[in-house]
Amino acid sequence: MMYLNREMEKTLLEAWQYFPVLTVTGPRQSGKSTLLKHLFPDAVTFSLKDIQVRDFALSDPVAFLGQTDRPLFIDEIQKAPALIEYIQGIVDNHPERKFLLSGSSQFEVMKGVSESLAGRSGVYELMPMSFSETREISARKDMESLLFDGFYPAVCAGKNIASVYYPSYVRTYLEKDVRNLLNIKDMMQFHRFMKLCAARVGSIFNATELSGEVGVDSKTIASWLSVLQASYIVYLLPPYFENISKRLIKSPKLYFCDPGLACYLLDIESPRQLARDKMRGNIFENFVVMEAVKHRMNAGKDGGVFFYRDSNQNEVDLLLKEEGEISAIEIKSSQTYSPSFEDSLKKLSGWIHTPIRRKSVVYAGEFENTAGDIEVVNYRHLNL
Repeated sequence: MMYLNREMEKTLLEAWQYFPVLTVTGPRQSGKSTLLKHLFPDAVTFSLKDIQVRDFALSDPVAFLGQTDRPLFIDEIQKAPALIEYIQGIVDNHPERKFLLSGSSQFEVMKGVSESLAGRSGVYELMPMSFSETREISARKDMESLLFDGFYPAVCAGKNIASVYYPSYVRTYLEKDVRNLLNIKDMMQFHRFMKLCAARVGSIFNATELSGEVGVDSKTIASWLSVLQASYIVYLLPPYFENISKRLIKSPKLYFCDPGLACYLLDIESPRQLARDKMRGNIFENFVVMEAVKHRMNAGKDGGVFFYRDSNQNEVDLLLKEEGEISAIEIKSSQTYSPSFEDSLKKLSGWIHTPIRRKSVVYAGEFENTAGDIEVVNYRHLNL
């Protein structure tokens, strides 16, 4: 399987100079261990998926962590979170020791890191691959194939195909994580909840509405959603707030961390079916939003990605805030450009006070214009 370079490489190499511990979290199969092994080939690697290794780590953590003075890479650290406290003691007493940690569950990993390794560990989230990381591969695909295939490394590198990969992913990884984190009696009910979430891609999340359709109370819906977040299945895009008097929508918008997984949960079985599906525009919006999120994460930056909507239904799909300024993006899946795509962007300065650095329309058509006040670009030329 060929190695695909990741944008986070530069970020991690720089952080390695300043932190004794690097922690990389993210979805299962997003390429965390492959990335760390590639960047740090001299590190001694142990995977806690191996039962014998895990038993040794849990029964004698001091001996396990003291096997070598070389950098130690511990994969699947969430399977033995107690090790994190011992790592704290080692790096406090032996500053020259270095550790790499990876894990696929925010709950266990981040609890241990925040409590024991605060200030000692650089923490980064590796999502599935971005469009720019797969540009050469993606150039051979039309838009529907791009969205249907998604961006998990195994599919991007040709090791698997979407129609086989995503059903297996849900069965072997997602439902396993869910069983570990929640005591769900009816997995079919939870699976229905995931499908209903996929049907709401790009929409304001409403727990009460979902509870009625799934048949559980809104507190359960909120709990289940937190598990999908912790497992890096969904991403909640926050609304943009500033100190203004207008009433703003307070609930987040729901997206999936990968469009291919969303297509599977929507029962979309081919790019051809996606091309005529009513959710095509939502999935395209999901793709562009997550490209912005990945861009920030790969640079080691938190937040900074929002949407705008007020009580008058004025809306802009995507706001990126950096250095006190806003870049505003409208997202359209149409292949035909329309001047109406620019309407909200033209009015945005009347809705917010934050300085606006750039306004863009990202769509699926060929006409492009980067000379005007509002740039119009094909999604393949999206510049974040």
